[in-house]
Amino acid sequence: MNEKVAKDEGWFGETVRTVIYAVLIAVVIRTFAFEPFKIPSESMLPTLKIGDYLFVSKYSYGYSKHSFPFSAGPFNGRIMGSVPERGDVAVFKKPIGQPIDYIKRIVGLPGDKLQMKNGILYINGQKVTKERIEDYVDRDQYGRVRRIAQYRETFPNGKSYVTIDMVKNSSADNTDVYTVPAGHVFGMGDNRDNSTDSRFLSQVGYIPIENLVGRAEILFFSIEGEVAIWEIWKLPFAARWERLFTLLS
Repeated sequence: MNEKVAKDEGWFGETVRTVIYAVLIAVVIRTFAFEPFKIPSESMLPTLKIGDYLFVSKYSYGYSKHSFPFSAGPFNGRIMGSVPERGDVAVFKKPIGQPIDYIKRIVGLPGDKLQMKNGILYINGQKVTKERIEDYVDRDQYGRVRRIAQYRETFPNGKSYVTIDMVKNSSADNTDVYTVPAGHVFGMGDNRDNSTDSRFLSQVGYIPIENLVGRAEILFFSIEGEVAIWEIWKLPFAARWERLFTLLS
């Protein structure tokens, strides 16, 4: 009897240790290597859709307290830090209000002067090339087909990406000049008329580099509609298979 109890206790202890090790490994990977995120809004259409799941590289810009779960890092500032490249799609903690995760494209670097004129982005007085391409076509949340004007923008450094323009002459199509402070960057959504981003200084504003969580790298899954990722019996019909393993740029 004692032998059986000892064996049972040994099995239980080994199971507990295995679970603890697995949790620790997951925390280390999530903190220092890659963290998964789900897209909850249309602010980055057409690049990212609601229901996209992506991996963010945590090492791309170095580490801060926001690299840790619940922003509970043991230090202030940033170690092994680097400035994002213009055009990176980055996750950051919103600097104003509740520090929730936001994802935007980095268009301005420290010291840059940016302005929107008639829906065109100017960086340090130079116009970002904006070329009209085929309409973006998809279905809205009610299943209705919609066509939206789509543009390819190209930075002076050659970085190219696609944006959409849902409303002509929207409130953020014409702005004052923004001067990005030292130690900060400027982010905008690819869905230019439906994105609360750095253009709105009282809501997001300039993004401290310390608040950067990481660079979006790859889509590893994408789900249409209200299906949860754990509802595996629905996934074959709800998954956007064509978006799997899409590299982000």
